[in-house]
Amino acid sequence: MTEFRSGFAAFVGRPNAGKSTLMNALVGDKVTIMSSRPQTTRRAIRGIINRDDAQLVVVDTPGLHRPRTLLGERLNDVVRETFAEVDVIGFCLPADEKIGPGDTWIARELSHARAPVVAIVTKVDKVSRDRVAAHLIRVQELGDFVDIVPVSAVGGIQVDVLTDVLVSHLPAGPVLYTDGEVTDEPEDVMIAELIREAALEGVRDELPHSIAVMVEEMVEREQAADDPRTPLLEIRAQVYVERDSQKGIIIGRGGSRLKEVGATARNGIERLLGRRVYLDLHVKIAKEWQRDPKQLGRMGF
Repeated sequence: MTEFRSGFAAFVGRPNAGKSTLMNALVGDKVTIMSSRPQTTRRAIRGIINRDDAQLVVVDTPGLHRPRTLLGERLNDVVRETFAEVDVIGFCLPADEKIGPGDTWIARELSHARAPVVAIVTKVDKVSRDRVAAHLIRVQELGDFVDIVPVSAVGGIQVDVLTDVLVSHLPAGPVLYTDGEVTDEPEDVMIAELIREAALEGVRDELPHSIAVMVEEMVEREQAADDPRTPLLEIRAQVYVERDSQKGIIIGRGGSRLKEVGATARNGIERLLGRRVYLDLHVKIAKEWQRDPKQLGRMGF
């Protein structure tokens, strides 16, 4: 009889390497937000893959980068702390971008890691087979990897193969999470992230890093005793930006953009919770919050 395996795999890579999309594909559910904007992920988010022979917990981490703010430094710390504690590391390198100094720097960081490193060539659906082959050769030269796996989360290419490879590097162990769980993220954190994902769409390059979201309150609205529906859940959340001009961008003319953000986020939250939601969004200015230790602490960083 095959021994049951369980443990943790961290996805590491530079910003926008396809880590979050890949984790959602492996889990088979949306557990982390996605955006074309770099530095979308700000926490180590766990997604749980349950199999008959194993339980693999994938940890999606922020993109490793050269930090310009205190927030950036703390995000890098999150990545390093995560890959120091896991059983296997997946180093994500997108096939549609050349290997650059950032990848070389991360490869050097990972060369000191205790856990084995699997190189994952992501987004192979975006380029030709010849380019994938050339990219794989470059990746092989980048470090001493236990495996190299080309995948496409969007195209569903080799996602199961990657799961098998990651599981093969896990130790024998017990079930770590209740069967059926896909993440252990608190509801309020996932709600805040869905709001931030909606707010990130269509904004200018300098704004995404300045957006933070905090859920202030979640209460069930009272309703008539004979109303058969699940009570409406009222969610009050603050969207923080750093400057007046950014507040104007998020709100839009006559509040039009904030309404769009609210509608998109509410749909995602209702799917997440499986119930009706009333979402009350407010935009506040928190000057230089990315550089302020006190404000970062209040926001959970």
